[in-house]
Amino acid sequence: MQELFLICGEDDVETVSDALMELDALAVSVEDADADSPSEQALFGEPGMPAPRGGWQRSVVRALFPSVAEATECATLILSQDWAGGVHVQAIQAVAEQDWVRLTQSQFAPVEITPEFWIVPSWHQAPAQAKQVMSLDPGLAFGTGTHPTTRMCLRWIAQHAALSPSWTRVLDYGCGSGILAIGAALHGARNIDAVDIDPAAIIASKANAEANKVALTAALPDAAQGEYPLVMANILATPLRLLAPLLCAHMAPDAHLILAGILERQADELKEAYAPWVKLEVSDSQEGWILMTAKRA
Repeated sequence: MQELFLICGEDDVETVSDALMELDALAVSVEDADADSPSEQALFGEPGMPAPRGGWQRSVVRALFPSVAEATECATLILSQDWAGGVHVQAIQAVAEQDWVRLTQSQFAPVEITPEFWIVPSWHQAPAQAKQVMSLDPGLAFGTGTHPTTRMCLRWIAQHAALSPSWTRVLDYGCGSGILAIGAALHGARNIDAVDIDPAAIIASKANAEANKVALTAALPDAAQGEYPLVMANILATPLRLLAPLLCAHMAPDAHLILAGILERQADELKEAYAPWVKLEVSDSQEGWILMTAKRA
């Protein structure tokens, strides 16, 4: 493997990155060219929000290629473009051969939801204190328990497992990997509908449910019918706001509603959107994200 390093200005980062992908780079990443120097500049955004700028004032765009010839050809093609006057080749260098699967796996450890409930990748042993374990491999699904929103939802489920005899029907709306639905099933829920607009999410949810030996129905959103004692949705604030009438219509008497994917500053707009049906409250927070819950009277 060979890595091509290109130096460019902030305005060229996106164009260079797109060009590299069009020229069959195996991977592309961007770094601050002035990192670890007096000229280093911070570049960050709010949790879940895009960075305020597209790149640093001087960025290093790194691209991976199978051979020196391909990396050289790519660099030559980019530098020949009219817009590439500010782009310069820093280096082309060999990348040490590694067991990429093992290296990727080493970056993921078991995730603690509560001291007794853990998400454990298939290549790890569960911690000794884990009494409830969900098997889920990072990179193979839409949601793997590492994001704060998912952890907060699963923590709520585990902490309220005493209510599970009443969870005779559960709706996971926008299920992604099915992780919330599976978490509810592991804690005693029954008759679970996991729905999503993405067919790939439905496939992932079914596969993950099978891997964890739990039963659920994964389907498109039209499959959600009637009322549920537990309704969950971990999406984002804007769709959650628009879905307020639909999600509340699915709540049975005394039902619990669990919403996530919400930034702290978005709490009031969600409370207002759901006010005609339920009183939303912030019940957990982590890394700038919040969990909002309600109970239907």
